[in-house]
Amino acid sequence: MTTIQEKKKEIIDAFQFRHATKEFDSSEKISEEDFQFILETGRLSPSSVGYEPWKFLVIQNQEIREKIRKVSFGGQGQLPTASHFVILLARKSARYDSEYVQNLLRNVKNIPEDIIQQMNVAYKSFQETDLNLFENDRALFDWASKQTYIALGNMLTAAAQIGIDSCPMEGFNYEKVSQILEDEGLLDTDTFGVSVMATFGYRSQEPKHFKTRQSIEEIVEWVN
Repeated sequence: MTTIQEKKKEIIDAFQFRHATKEFDSSEKISEEDFQFILETGRLSPSSVGYEPWKFLVIQNQEIREKIRKVSFGGQGQLPTASHFVILLARKSARYDSEYVQNLLRNVKNIPEDIIQQMNVAYKSFQETDLNLFENDRALFDWASKQTYIALGNMLTAAAQIGIDSCPMEGFNYEKVSQILEDEGLLDTDTFGVSVMATFGYRSQEPKHFKTRQSIEEIVEWVN
């Protein structure tokens, strides 16, 4: 049986293993079972008030990848060589009173009607007053995008734990990528917007540098 110490080492080893892979071995493909596992860790990720305001778009079509590569300065080596390519979309309106949220509460989470009414009151205050999300449409979208990064982080770590490399990517023209997806019939811009992208596969070479980070003392302050 795996001890807690062994599990801790396994997790830290995965974080040490993971790096932003710039070019993958295009001859190696992730198995369907392994990639479904990665997607499942994204699906099971936490989100603010449980709204799950995301969609994971897996782009395996090489022609679409090439169109996106041309407007992605940060994906030149990754997009042609990655086994799998994911674009994480964020909902543009995950308001407490939206049709999406109300359906989620009733038909996915199966919450009783009286409890939903209480939640609506609480989450209206949370979104409108505490976070000030109703001042403009961008505020709601940015809030939803934050949630996609939680799912992204979990997917990257889960991949590393089973020996799969990855690279999260923000280095692209959001407007042009959105237009490409819309033209391909893959994006309803009234409902979703592009948040972040990630590639997965197996490294073509070992990283040239050891992983460096600030010390724990520089980034953590204890308040007792």
